Amino acid sequence: MSEDQGNDVRAGQPVDDGYWASLFNTEDAFSREAEQEPPDISLPFDFVEAPPPTVSENGDQFPESNKPAVDPRPAAETNPWELAQRCMDEDQVLELRVVGHNKGGLLVIWNDSQGFVPASQLIDFPHFHIPRERHQTLAEWNDRVLRVKVIEVNPLSSRLIFSERATLVAADEREDLLKGVRQGDRLNGTITNLTDFGAFVDLGGVEGLVHISEISWSRVVHPSVLLHQGQQVDVAVLSVDQKAGRVALSIKRLRPDPWATAEARYRPGQRVPGVISNITTYGAFVVLEEELEGLVHISELAEGIFMHPRDVVSTGDRVVARVLSVDARNKRIALSLRGVDSAPPSSR
Repeated sequence: MSEDQGNDVRAGQPVDDGYWASLFNTEDAFSREAEQEPPDISLPFDFVEAPPPTVSENGDQFPESNKPAVDPRPAAETNPWELAQRCMDEDQVLELRVVGHNKGGLLVIWNDSQGFVPASQLIDFPHFHIPRERHQTLAEWNDRVLRVKVIEVNPLSSRLIFSERATLVAADEREDLLKGVRQGDRLNGTITNLTDFGAFVDLGGVEGLVHISEISWSRVVHPSVLLHQGQQVDVAVLSVDQKAGRVALSIKRLRPDPWATAEARYRPGQRVPGVISNITTYGAFVVLEEELEGLVHISELAEGIFMHPRDVVSTGDRVVARVLSVDARNKRIALSLRGVDSAPPSSR
């Protein structure tokens, strides 16, 4: 890729320092939803002590000398956070038993302390639109033993994060592969996992993340609407964190931003054709062109009284709308269907 192409890829708002932290926060949010969690399941990062299991999967008692050890070294050998950091630095594979779950992922016990395995870090974990289905599937992992690696140690926020996916590639191999990935590169990869906050992409031994905001220039309800597991995609590398082993990717930045010239192409009073793409309680979204939508507020849908926007329009309807306002900076086009006939609009 040429230097000019690389500059184009990097154009736009950079990824800030909180980019990756926000992804885990997104998963944390599942545990704060209205659905009541089982009383014996704590939130992901409420760090509490819990004893290791003393009963095998078939119900037999473990002999005192044969209880499953979380780690061969005694807990008193060093500070548990230092021990966790050492495990991560040495790229150790640990076998940990799942002791609980919430909608964000799985709870495990390590060194008499609680850790967290985000659902996005599980191998072959399906994506769900319905929180209840996600919760039920996570429950099936209870009491399983997972092979995982430590991927984050943060004693200040009591965060001890493990990953099953990290065991797929050795640390030295991953490090070499990461050194070959640079900001601005255009790469091809395979989608390995879809979550509510984005899509993970295998770049050939290194996984990167396309945040949901980087999938399309238009609004994305869920990554699975546009992408699927196993799909080959071209991506732009936004940033590479060699120390943390994280690669932030974008799909949308390989294409021009239609909002950059929206105010020159759409003007108040103009009649424009479009297709109803989504209906909400407050109005309907209209696709005007690829990756550019406008919103018809419920008050601008039709004359008279109606209970819901679906009483007026349906997804897939072709409509002619009138432009009320254009705010390209905030990516908003306000439209109206009131008093607009269905005759073909004038050319722009």
